[in-house]
Amino acid sequence: MARYIVLGRFQPFHMGHEHLVRSAFEHVEDGDQLVVAIGSKQAGWEPDNPWTAEERQAMIQAWAAQADMDIEIVAIEDINDPPNWVAHAEKIHGQGILVTTDEATSHLYREAGYEVRNPEMNQRDQFEGWRVRQTAKMLSTVYDDEAVREVLKASIPTSVIEWLIETDGLFRLSTFETGVHAG
Repeated sequence: MARYIVLGRFQPFHMGHEHLVRSAFEHVEDGDQLVVAIGSKQAGWEPDNPWTAEERQAMIQAWAAQADMDIEIVAIEDINDPPNWVAHAEKIHGQGILVTTDEATSHLYREAGYEVRNPEMNQRDQFEGWRVRQTAKMLSTVYDDEAVREVLKASIPTSVIEWLIETDGLFRLSTFETGVHAG
């Protein structure tokens, strides 16, 4: 039985993350597990980490249901200690095969003895989390759901866009510079 691990902050879950999870899922056979590990569990309601771990889990669950994928979702608090990160994270996500496109994470896990798979990512720049968040922020005060869907569909899966619209998960992005955090 193999265990495939996809690790990220998922702020929000975007097409790059979808690519990683689908890449990992291609290797899953009967009896194998696919774990999506949410990092920065303690973070939320701040510009670089606008959504809580529970909200990110809900986004991923919405996507997984639409994709008809059976995944386990766990959340891991940051310890801001890279040399000890893998041992800390392993207590939550277990041992397995890491699937990532992040070089620093690959290096840490390989040094800890993990097998790491690095799927090719042709549009990595387009799917950088900060870029996706900035696009979402520009739309955070647009009250035309169809316009929001049209712009975000290039970088965020439809099921996650729907979750963001249904939960009013975008509006908070417009409030961070004001000091007022609506929610």
